[in-house]
Formats: sequence, structure tokens, C-alpha cells
Amino acid sequence: MEIHPKITPIYQTSVFKFDDLNELEQYFGEPGSRYMYSRNGNPNSDELAAAVNRLEGGAGAIATGSGMAAIFAALLAFCQAGDHVLCAADIYGGSSSLLNAELSRMGITVTYVPFEKLYDVGQYVQPTTRVMLAETLSNPLLRVADLRRLATECHEHKLKLVVDNTFASPILTQPIGLGADITLHSVTKYISGHSDVTAGVVVAADAEVAARLKQIGVVYGLTLSPMESWLAVRGLKTLRLRMREHSHNALAIAQFLQQHPAVRAVYYPGLADHLQHALAQEQGGGLFGGMMSIKLADDPEVVNRFMQRCQRWPFAPSLAGVDSSLSYPLGTSHRYLTPEQQEELGISVGVIRLSIGIEPVEELIADLKQALES
Repeated sequence: MEIHPKITPIYQTSVFKFDDLNELEQYFGEPGSRYMYSRNGNPNSDELAAAVNRLEGGAGAIATGSGMAAIFAALLAFCQAGDHVLCAADIYGGSSSLLNAELSRMGITVTYVPFEKLYDVGQYVQPTTRVMLAETLSNPLLRVADLRRLATECHEHKLKLVVDNTFASPILTQPIGLGADITLHSVTKYISGHSDVTAGVVVAADAEVAARLKQIGVVYGLTLSPMESWLAVRGLKTLRLRMREHSHNALAIAQFLQQHPAVRAVYYPGLADHLQHALAQEQGGGLFGGMMSIKLADDPEVVNRFMQRCQRWPFAPSLAGVDSSLSYPLGTSHRYLTPEQQEELGISVGVIRLSIGIEPVEELIADLKQALES
């Protein structure tokens, strides 16, 4: 009896069988013709990589065990010992920890570029500079990078542009179409979308770079498991619908918070007074995503009371699930920056990051209202 499942089954196996030596030779002689060992490739992880690759318009992709593994693979695709990396100062704390604490041990150095200098990096470029790492929407203050302009600047200096597109998702922005050489995601966030998967994906604009990513994934053992891959593919199928709801809810909440006397600032690119609002509108196709940060009084007690009173916003240091949550950058994602770096980036005691879910927006606003009125 032939079986034709509509949904790809979970290939929960570490190894695949061969009938004879001819099939073994076929595996090595015709790459991609069959599977041997799940670290080298599995139908589920390949399905996820191919699906994100299509959304991003890439030439090839790999799925990895986490977003951090994706960042690691992307940088190794272009860098070796002795090379130098430029990194936007507004970056996820895990990215800076990787560069500072681990890649430095491999002889790869980094210089951080302030946001206002991203499009004039000549003074930071060294003979060994290979890569610029930046985010579409910065974490946590939602500054928007002009990716087309940034790619042009990088390529003028013979640099590769690597873009972390996690906050935007491919529904808002496709960095490769704007000139990026690699785009990557923490699949844990919007792509999977249900806070039940830890995964990453890296997409290359060039087929040779995609092959290099594949090699890095296999040799370093970064490959994603079949079960996680299957869950992420299932989540990906509703990404377009979810991003619309995330964006709709976030804009309504941002407008409410902007008028509340207890809120000193709202960082959301969908607001007309956001410094990169027009750029965000162009790059996001009219959607602005579900991430924002707000600033309350720089007083730990004020922050604590707000968190304790929130009923619909659990304090959970991640983001982008269908259920709303809040996080505290100073104590989690950006904890290991120096106080000077935190101050330069505007990450103060009162800054709280909100991940807006897809619940009824009236309920979310009502809960924020009662929590703020304490």
C-alpha cells in the first residue's frame, strides 16, 4: 500500500539505511540524492531550510539548533582567524557575547559601529575587515537599518553584509533582495511562533556561500533535530497571518501607551514620530511587527510593580510567541554590556521590552492600563 501524506512525517531517526555499496556511492557521488546521517541532513530540517529560503529569496539555507548557532555559522562563512568584523552597536546581547567572548578566542576581532555611523564605515574598516553584522530592527530600541543603503556602503568597502532579520521576519523584510549577503533568524521567535521550539536558520544570497554554510553546519554539528524542524515548519505555515495580527495589535498598543502619563517613551517604528518611520513603512510593506519597548521611570520599584500587576504579560526573556510577554533588556539580553555601553544605547533601568501577541487587543490594553495605574 502506497502512503502519500499531506504533511511531511517526522523522520525521527539518527541514521538511514543503504541496501548495498552502490547506494553508498550514490550518496557521495550525487549530493542531495539520499540521506545517510541526520547530522549531515534530514528531510525535516531540509524542509524548514528550503521554506525559509523561498521566503527570503535566497540561493540556499541551513537550519540550526538555535539562533545563536545561526549567527555563529553566518560569521564563520566569511571569517577565519585574523579577520575583523564590524558590528552595529545596536545588537542582540548574545551576538556581542559571541563576538567578545568566543570568536575573539579564535582570533576574530570586532569593532562596534554606532547607529548614526552605519552608512559611513570607512573609518572603522581595517585591511582584515570581512563582515558587517546588523539587525533589520534593533534589539531592544527598534531602530530601523536602511538595508539597501547599508549593503551599498558595505560592498563599496568589499565587506559582506550579514543581517539578523529575526524581529522583522521575512513577511516584513527580505534583506537579500535589498543587497544583504546572508540573512538569518532565530526560528525560536516569529518563524516558529509558539514558544515551543529552539532553532535557527541561515540563508545565503550566493550558492557557494550556501554550500559553505552546509559544511559548517555538518562539521560543527549545528544541525537541527527532526522534531524541532517539524514543529517550526508547522508554525511557519501561519507566519503571514500571525505577523498581520502582531502588527495590528502592536500599533494599537503603541498608540495607547504613547498617551499614558506613566510612560516616558515608546519605541515602535509604526508610530509616526519614530525617527525611521518612513523607512520602516517602506521596508515592511506597511507592517511594523510585534516588538516594541517602553520606558517607565528609571526606578526598579516602578518596573517591579508594573511587572507584578500585569496579568496578560508574563515576564519571559524571549519574544515573538502568539502569547504576549514582556522582558527586561538591562537584566537579560544586554546584561553583560558595560554600563557605558548600556548608557550609550539608551538601555536604562526603566526600559521594558514588550512582545505583542495575537490575543484580543482590547484585553491587552485593558491589562496594561490597570498595571500602569498602580
